[in-house]
Amino acid sequence: MKTQPLLHIVLIIATLTLGCSSSDDSNTTNTTPPEKAALVFPDNNQECTEGANFTATESDILFEWTAANNAVNYQLVVTNLNTQTTETYDASAPQLSVRVLRATPYAWHVIAKNNTNFTTQSDTWRFYNAGEATSTYAPFPAEVITPAMGASIRTTGATLTLEWNSSDVDNDIIHHNVRFGTTTPPTTVIENAIVDQTATATITPGNTYYWQVVTVDGAGNTSQSRIFQFKVD
Repeated sequence: MKTQPLLHIVLIIATLTLGCSSSDDSNTTNTTPPEKAALVFPDNNQECTEGANFTATESDILFEWTAANNAVNYQLVVTNLNTQTTETYDASAPQLSVRVLRATPYAWHVIAKNNTNFTTQSDTWRFYNAGEATSTYAPFPAEVITPAMGASIRTTGATLTLEWNSSDVDNDIIHHNVRFGTTTPPTTVIENAIVDQTATATITPGNTYYWQVVTVDGAGNTSQSRIFQFKVD
């Protein structure tokens, strides 16, 4: 008769323990997407002269960004703008040291992830990793604005405005040359030595077009964008 109350107590404790365990497990799944991380360093559109373990060709750069709410880890994505090759690195904290080439322009962004694979991408910044003593720097390769890369466009017009964004550490861009055509790489120059970041192209429905921007600065340095492409329906 004395063992029955004891059995009831054991059952109650077991039930409470299971209830707490179930509640804790439910809290480990986060379905709220993480906030966007804010990039901190290297600075946008600037020369990066800070680094470690310098050699004639490489240096280690500490990439930094703000911690994002609801994020448990991050991916740092770094693109060499000369070769358009991209490397992705996993990070558990809002900073990571990466070895990159000197005298080379880069783009980078961060993807914040929660524990259920919801992701949010940051803005994209660009920087020029300084080489050995250099007085001038080539412009960053131009970035497409419109038409978007790979876009399909419906239009009854015979012309289309191409628009891009260009920038330079020295802030001395003087003009752009635009190549355009139905073959890749495009070879026909449709605009030469233009200051504005727009150009007008003649188009025909049913064709796929390719275009590229060559940016020129005051010291004679040049950079070529990657080849952009769109289709006219």
